[in-house]
Amino acid sequence: MMPMVRSILRNSLILLAFSVVSTQAAEYPLASAGQHLVGALRTVEARFEDTLDDLGERHGFGYLEMLAANPGVDPWLPGEGVEVLLPGRHVLPDAPRSGIVINLPEYRLYFFPADGQRVITYPVGIGREGWSSPIGQTRVARKEANPSWYPPQSIRQEHAAQGNFLPTVVPPGPDNPMGPYKMNLALGAYVIHGTNKKFGIGMRVSHGCFRMRNPDIGELFPQIPLGTTVTIVNQPFKLGVEGDVLYLEAHAPLDEHGLPSTIDRQAAIQQLLQEQSAKVTGFRLDWTRIRDVVHAEDGVPRQIGVRLPE
Repeated sequence: MMPMVRSILRNSLILLAFSVVSTQAAEYPLASAGQHLVGALRTVEARFEDTLDDLGERHGFGYLEMLAANPGVDPWLPGEGVEVLLPGRHVLPDAPRSGIVINLPEYRLYFFPADGQRVITYPVGIGREGWSSPIGQTRVARKEANPSWYPPQSIRQEHAAQGNFLPTVVPPGPDNPMGPYKMNLALGAYVIHGTNKKFGIGMRVSHGCFRMRNPDIGELFPQIPLGTTVTIVNQPFKLGVEGDVLYLEAHAPLDEHGLPSTIDRQAAIQQLLQEQSAKVTGFRLDWTRIRDVVHAEDGVPRQIGVRLPE
């Protein structure tokens, strides 16, 4: 068999092995530069064998955001016919609408194509305890399909302590934790990549990198030119205006190390309202609702104010 044909077949088989599920990206139109909210909430009925993670995978959500949006629902066995909320309405992060924006407490990546007319969003896994994901602005420095994985010495030592001895290089294929595609950032050794694990999207699971479902990164990868800006933010609370209504979206805060934070939430809200006073001016705030939204941390935009009559 000709070498080129063998190469094409090998790559096709690798990508087929990684394509475990088929999800649909959440793509929303942006009618104006000042649009703050996108998407909509909807519910689905669970089947007997469903878990919240199954439903999240099927509909494009991460595990923790499904858990937060459905308090009181058994995550491992919601039950036949139980209505499960899909938290598909988002306040856009307060960040430049260019390239990729990742909001850590939201476990979500937003991609703003160059046409400026839409936003595409995916759930991501982020760094776990001791391996926090970075915050700041960088760019996509390198892209690779069917990557090999060269485990850093620190990771090899961590695995060795657990009796799992990693090789110096893991070739492309279903055992490679990089998945079928990776995009290296110009920031340390951080990477946006696929995965060989079914569970963990929308959680603190990685060694600081950003983990995506394979169909998602397969869809995103060809749309990202080298040099694309990547902005990583830590915004547990987001404000947005739509029409005459002011919304607040609250997620469980993370500290600078990517761990659950014990910040004074009310003080954080006061600071947010001051920093984004242009959004708040002219609205009557409902402080009872604000406290309820902050306490719930369900990741769903909730009304906290209405515009005052002129």
